[in-house]
Amino acid sequence: MRNNFMVITVLAAIFFLGVPAQAAEKIEPYPLEEWAKRADMSNVSLSPDGEKLAFLKIPTKDGNPILEIYDANDLSARPFKMNADPMEMTRFYWATDDSIIFSARLQVRNKIDGFNQGVYKTTRGLLTLDKDPEKSKWRKIASLSGGGGGLIGPIRAKPNKFLTTQYDKGSYYPKYFEYDVETGRRKLITRETPKVNRFRFDGEGNPQFASGYDAQSDEFLSYYRKKGSSDWEVINRSHRENFEAWRAVGVDPLTPNNLLVIAHNGNDKPGLWSFNLKTQGYDELIYRGAEGSIFTKRHSNGYTNSDDIAAIGYYDGREIKYEWFDGEEKAIYEQLMGLVPYADGLRISSRSRDGNSLVISNRGPRDPGTYYLLKNGKFSLVGSTRPQFASEKLADVKAITYQSRDGKKIRGFITVPNSKPPYPLVVMPHGGPFVGENPSYDEWAQLMANHGYMVLQPQYRGSTAYGLDFYKSAFIDGGEGGYKMQDDKDDGALYLVDQGLADPDKLAMFGWSYGGYAALIAAAREEQIYQCAIAGAAVADNTQQLNYYRDRLETFPSSGAIEQIKMWEESISPIKEVKNVNIPLFVIHGDVDQRVPPMHAKKYIKALEENQIPHKKMWLKDADHFYGTLFYRHKIKFYTALIDFLENDCFGKDNSLASNN
Repeated sequence: MRNNFMVITVLAAIFFLGVPAQAAEKIEPYPLEEWAKRADMSNVSLSPDGEKLAFLKIPTKDGNPILEIYDANDLSARPFKMNADPMEMTRFYWATDDSIIFSARLQVRNKIDGFNQGVYKTTRGLLTLDKDPEKSKWRKIASLSGGGGGLIGPIRAKPNKFLTTQYDKGSYYPKYFEYDVETGRRKLITRETPKVNRFRFDGEGNPQFASGYDAQSDEFLSYYRKKGSSDWEVINRSHRENFEAWRAVGVDPLTPNNLLVIAHNGNDKPGLWSFNLKTQGYDELIYRGAEGSIFTKRHSNGYTNSDDIAAIGYYDGREIKYEWFDGEEKAIYEQLMGLVPYADGLRISSRSRDGNSLVISNRGPRDPGTYYLLKNGKFSLVGSTRPQFASEKLADVKAITYQSRDGKKIRGFITVPNSKPPYPLVVMPHGGPFVGENPSYDEWAQLMANHGYMVLQPQYRGSTAYGLDFYKSAFIDGGEGGYKMQDDKDDGALYLVDQGLADPDKLAMFGWSYGGYAALIAAAREEQIYQCAIAGAAVADNTQQLNYYRDRLETFPSSGAIEQIKMWEESISPIKEVKNVNIPLFVIHGDVDQRVPPMHAKKYIKALEENQIPHKKMWLKDADHFYGTLFYRHKIKFYTALIDFLENDCFGKDNSLASNN
């Protein structure tokens, strides 16, 4: 208690930084080169004693991250620097006050023929710091490198200890070890089996929760293991056609024989429940959010309170709301909210063992990511992920609600340019499709808004966070991909037209992954509302995608692949609709995409050519599926072509690709 009070007292005395003034009406767009740069810094964290501050820094537009370590008492002093050339450093953890475990990767595959073949080889090493920086050394940790070893993270309650994994050859189920940083020795903790897997550990490194699948009953199983026991107890069974969420998140601090569980319990929206282990029933509903999904917020000091849930939170439109269980954590966060400009996604991302030194991070529509340090009564700026952007020149994000043509309530988020409506509109559906989006900093949305385009991110049916019925409506009565899921996106665009916010003659759709699939579907719709479509890393052939999910379902029955199968089986397949493409179309794909293999784009482009459908195409060399594998060279090529396509091929007067309309 004493340490938290000290932090609160310090915060109360800090000068209020204030929020920058609102942006002027007309803003000149940033050069595309600025948007193509990778995040300037990441992974900002304090050593356990709070005396050192480390982060990954990208010093040049096309360089690899460098590990920089500073004296936390004097950030102006010269830092220690280390790179991993030719590998790319991707992550690190403080192991002790004077050592760091880091991960680095190297691309080893330049051709992908099937799903999830693996593109990168990962190496992990231990950096030991010396008072004389020149004498600091690092060594490779063989047991955590290559294809068989993995790193989960530090065991905060046990100094110098890490949780690691090892896969035996041909096995899908890992063994778990406690790794001693100082000795380099590993101690076997446990191993997964086909029936008991997906372990989650408590703050002391003990297996606490697990999942599994019973093939005979066709049920997913949830397990709990009491501290000091080696036996797993089945605490929940759920038939795979049930789809209700059930996830134990911790022990109920007020009733030690009960668990805290996030579950639907027969309701449309999940809640936080106190679950009685003895009766295998629910004793009390503790909390339920207004919209749908809820999430836990752990205590900010993982060294002393690693298992404590400080709050339960949910998104209410544009805002994050919390029900706090820890009064001192609440007081700290509330005071920090007054110190940080545009504090949309503020969190304490790192904290010293004694609790008195904090790294605060923030991320939101007008803040791409900023880090602050609170130490010795001083609140200071560490840096920004994208210092080239001024908050007042970025676009705001607003939550909207509209009705689909069949009467469903659809949520969405619009990124609004700093100019006057009506705007040219880009509908940008998320990937997945069974995920959800929250209003935060989105590079693609901000890029397009900076060039004058309003961006709509519709939370179409199947999106999570809006209740079970809304989620199931995408697949339970037949696949709605290309049908009602597509209507939801179009209805959002038409709603913005009706509101006078969007220009009906300047509508486009751009998406990636499932969002790319939606763009291909949009390009071939008979009742056409768009002037063009841009499809990135798109699922173009439903059969190919079905084969992938069926494979996953056989190997990992609890992976959620059944929802994907139900949706893709009866949804429209873009490859079968090529002849109906009637607007300018731009197809983009990475040539080492392991999630949606390049064959999707190759087959689709071939079909476009055979049907003599005008289009543009772009291959991103050595680019995998996900955003984190897009480097400067990929993004500058992609962003230049994207803006050019919107301005000229889509909304321009001389539209050479629009001959089919």
